[in-house]
Amino acid sequence: MNKAKYINFLFLLIFISGCSLTKGLKEGQYLVYDVKLAGVKKSDKSSLQNLIRQNPNTRIPLLNTSVGVSLYRFGEWTFDSTKHINRKEKLEEERKSLIKIDEENKLDRIQAKRLNKLNTNITAIEKKLEFGNFFMRTGNPRVIYDSAITEDSRRQMEFYLFNNGFFDAEADFEVSRSDKKARITYLIIEDEPYIVDTFYTRSDDPDIYELLLKNNSYTNIKISGIYEQSNISKERQRIEDLMKENGYYTFSRSYIEYNVYKDTLEKTVNIEQLIRKPVYADDHQVYTLDSIFFSIDPPSNEFIDQGTKNIYKDINFEVYRDIYSEKIISSRIFMSKGDLYNRTDVIETQRQLANLDLFRFVNIAFDTIGNTLRPRIFTQPNQKYQITNQVGASITEQVPGPFFSHSLRNRNLFRGAEIFEFFFRAGLEGVVSATGEGGVFRSRELNTSASVIFPQFLLPIGINSLERFGRYNPRTRTLIGYNYVDRPEYIRESVNGVISYNWNTRNMKQQFTLNVLDANFIRSRLSNDFEELLVDLRDQGNNLINTFLPSYVSSISGQVIFNFNQYGAFQRNKASLLRLFMESGGTSLNFVNPSFIEERSLAYFQFLKFQADFRRFIPITREQTFAYRLNLGVAKPYGVSNGILPYEKYFFAGGSTGIRAWQPRRLGPGSFAPPILADGSFDYRLEQPANILFEGMFELRSKIYGYFDGAFFIDLGNSWNFKYENDDPINEDPMNPNPRDLGNFEWNRFYKEIAVGTGLGLRMDFDFLVLRMDMGVKAVDPARLPGERFILGNFFKSFMGERGQTVFNIGIGYPF
Repeated sequence: MNKAKYINFLFLLIFISGCSLTKGLKEGQYLVYDVKLAGVKKSDKSSLQNLIRQNPNTRIPLLNTSVGVSLYRFGEWTFDSTKHINRKEKLEEERKSLIKIDEENKLDRIQAKRLNKLNTNITAIEKKLEFGNFFMRTGNPRVIYDSAITEDSRRQMEFYLFNNGFFDAEADFEVSRSDKKARITYLIIEDEPYIVDTFYTRSDDPDIYELLLKNNSYTNIKISGIYEQSNISKERQRIEDLMKENGYYTFSRSYIEYNVYKDTLEKTVNIEQLIRKPVYADDHQVYTLDSIFFSIDPPSNEFIDQGTKNIYKDINFEVYRDIYSEKIISSRIFMSKGDLYNRTDVIETQRQLANLDLFRFVNIAFDTIGNTLRPRIFTQPNQKYQITNQVGASITEQVPGPFFSHSLRNRNLFRGAEIFEFFFRAGLEGVVSATGEGGVFRSRELNTSASVIFPQFLLPIGINSLERFGRYNPRTRTLIGYNYVDRPEYIRESVNGVISYNWNTRNMKQQFTLNVLDANFIRSRLSNDFEELLVDLRDQGNNLINTFLPSYVSSISGQVIFNFNQYGAFQRNKASLLRLFMESGGTSLNFVNPSFIEERSLAYFQFLKFQADFRRFIPITREQTFAYRLNLGVAKPYGVSNGILPYEKYFFAGGSTGIRAWQPRRLGPGSFAPPILADGSFDYRLEQPANILFEGMFELRSKIYGYFDGAFFIDLGNSWNFKYENDDPINEDPMNPNPRDLGNFEWNRFYKEIAVGTGLGLRMDFDFLVLRMDMGVKAVDPARLPGERFILGNFFKSFMGERGQTVFNIGIGYPF
């Protein structure tokens, strides 16, 4: 079997290498083989490289071939455009006949369905004719040298340099041709960049001049900085926004003019900002707001005569039915009679009204009467009920299984913009028994919940609290849920209740969550074999058995997320995210008599938990990005917990979003070693809970071709437990250490217990969906004896290394 694998791999290499990139080129054609950029010293080299329109195909090192080109050429070989053209003509003829029938007489249901099918098929054929078949869309064609495109790239580089202060810069290129290959070198002569010496504003309107002068500290044009055309564009936009936030409704950027005066001797520029007057008036008009009109149009003409009118807080309401809370709606309107027009308030009003999820659309228009604006807000109600059903497959451990989910959404439940949500999910999966029985067993899971979301903070209630917090999209969620899990080893049930507050800043840079109550009643039934296994593990120091005790777990928690520069959008700019989470469990038990707890048959817990999660995304080039994540967590039980946490509150290391060279929740704690199998490898069937977690993940992502991306990653970290007073003394014998002590956090050895994993990843990025597969390889394993923990070399001694050294992770989306 091993020989067959190597033979197949060798044949694959021969096939790919046989697809030479230069094979089949016509006379005078040259493959773009190498592109260089020379002479760049002070300008942005990455931005200049992005202007190069012809870049070499991604090649396999040491081979004159490319996987992407091989796929594309195979697609060309199998693609028959004539076949698709003929089929398109037949479908178009059929579509014309149906359209003619529709014009003469209305189509019946079957004919209308057929017409829609024809339109879909014709669109699919047109896509194939434009982009080719699957292999052509997945791969990429050979890049053939084109002098016109190269000249255009050179010209764009000169434009870029000129617009970024290098007014005297020149760009040229030279091409070396040999063996059907073209090597292009772009030559940049930058000269000295021009520095902004002065920046001043001219305006005949003293009010505008004073307004700009007052906000001059926010300017994008900095004295003594290199001249950049993009800063002038940003400044023009800033001025327009500033004017529209201070009553200048009709002002636009077309009234802003910039004059740049160069000093070629000193290499400096003087920038003049000129605010021109309007064509048909002496000055720019400042507008104030009149009474506000808010209307909810009926969903159809059948309800046109059921409208009602009312005035609340100077807002004229006209709704087709009196079933909406004017108090709630007015709290999301940030315009008032007599105020200056402010575009930010208009946009925020539109956004917050949309956040209520009551309306299909929210449009805001203005009637102009002299220097007065009369705002008119037009909306239409959203559908009262929304039902969503999903059927699919999911996988957690071994064999994928089907699931069904159902959700119901009821809007405006109590006529106060409340939203009722009901959720139900049931699924089956194949799992491996933790008791060591062979085969794959069925796991059943069911969970359901009902929640009501209020568009305000229920408590505390204060005067004008709705208006004060309306800009922050306040929500109060009350939820009650039930969860049921049936595995071969146990049946586990839980009932939970949650009351939470959620809000965010207007720019979404900060998001806040406060769970004032999170209560859970949990009970379990164990199989005899599994219970015996848990008792044996408890004697070894693994407290997995505690999660199956009948228990009551309550906590208060808070979370804040700081999102810098829209992290998660993965645009071309640097972005980062910081998430802080704090939780206090069983706090109310501090005020309860201990005898109350002793008389109850339930287990109670008291604990404190903190977690900090920082993520960073850094573009390097157009084709490469670097991303990393640092994750630190601490959970400390106290009081009645007796050194034990609820199982769900423990930290776990390993998995597709953690240390990827270890299976999910199987790394650690510390240098604790799992049981050893007969072949000498570790038995990773059991999860490893811990009190302390540290993870660092570093990933270099590169574009391969098409929608295929690659990644090289290094993960490091581990988990540990606290040492408690009732622990056994540490065994001083290094040849026979206490397994429980090896999992404790000790300052003098924790840094020696950092696990390290590395590997490669393949991602298919479809914009709307990212499919991911990562291959993690253990490099440093803290479960082994000191001096034997570096095991990366074992990976190269045998295929995929020793047993358990290589772990494959499949997921959806990026790991962080």
